Amino acid sequence: MATLENTSLKQGANEVSRARIEVHAYKYDGLLHRTWPAELLRQEGPLIVLDATFSAEVIHDLLGTIASGTQSLEYYWLDRWYNVFRFAEPDGTLRNYYCNVNVPPTFDGEILSYVDLDLDILVEPDLSYRILDVEEFEKNAEAYRYSVEVKTNARRAVAELVSMIESRAFPFNS
Repeated sequence: MATLENTSLKQGANEVSRARIEVHAYKYDGLLHRTWPAELLRQEGPLIVLDATFSAEVIHDLLGTIASGTQSLEYYWLDRWYNVFRFAEPDGTLRNYYCNVNVPPTFDGEILSYVDLDLDILVEPDLSYRILDVEEFEKNAEAYRYSVEVKTNARRAVAELVSMIESRAFPFNS
């Protein structure tokens, strides 16, 4: 279990408390896929915004080399079937957005957990995009017997994300 640490930052007259949490991404079969530390920036209703930094260089099949120090501003909605990561290079330049289709996450104040459904959207800085892993989603939907509700919500999430990207809606407007 993650240890909850709080640090305070002064922002003008306001003091903002940033909690250290962990993110746990699972696959549909219940196996833990990835985990990483992050700081809770804010929670506004169902929206949770986290800040994470890559502590080491990562070689990714699709994204290439992700440098140590790359920032990941992460947007999770407790009532939506997706999340959005905004990756920025160590110098602050927008690298890309990466959208994961997932079962709505849970958050207990220390751990944010979600089940990744394999469908992803890679969004370039110019907001062109590619839908990824459709075959993997279909294969896993059959192998793990996704319910009709899960498949419907996953496809609806892709359509909603595409609409948000094309209309440059939050968080694709920064």
